[in-house]
Amino acid sequence: MGLFALATLASCNDDQSYADRLNDERNAVNAYLANHRVVMSVPEDSVFEVGPDAPFYRLDEDGNIFMQVLNAGDRVNDRAKKSESIYFRYSRYNLAIWYANGTWSVYSGNENTMDAQSCSFNYSDYTLPSSSQWGYGLQYPLLFLGVECEVNLVIKSQFGFTNEISYVTPFFYHVRYFHSQI
Repeated sequence: MGLFALATLASCNDDQSYADRLNDERNAVNAYLANHRVVMSVPEDSVFEVGPDAPFYRLDEDGNIFMQVLNAGDRVNDRAKKSESIYFRYSRYNLAIWYANGTWSVYSGNENTMDAQSCSFNYSDYTLPSSSQWGYGLQYPLLFLGVECEVNLVIKSQFGFTNEISYVTPFFYHVRYFHSQI
């Protein structure tokens, strides 16, 4: 985890203005998405292409969140309910570092180790610090998909972890959502 913090801070040059950092973030996201198909809106019927070759869908008008659906879950019978506890396993990679040197060397999350702390939020209840700490981006897929879904996300800093917004660092996430703790 220390390596992650160091790498995140290293991507934030103190000589840069906030506008410069936002520009760097946009460039990193655009460079990553240039290697993928991108659909600039959510399908009207919310039926997404699914799988590792599916496109990334822009989820918000400002382009802060892009989602690739690997497994849509049951969109009809298994939707998240307001304040429902949703558990998730994730890995995330710093897109600014990938953009700078072309490697995925920085990883964080709980996806690949069962002894890691479980992560959860109360869906759509941002009044709780346990929910708001994760930012809006991780909850967005559940507006469209069933709870037991799996997605790849590109999330810009404004929609990422709330304690990291000022770093202006975009991340690539792989996330699986669940009803109960695993």
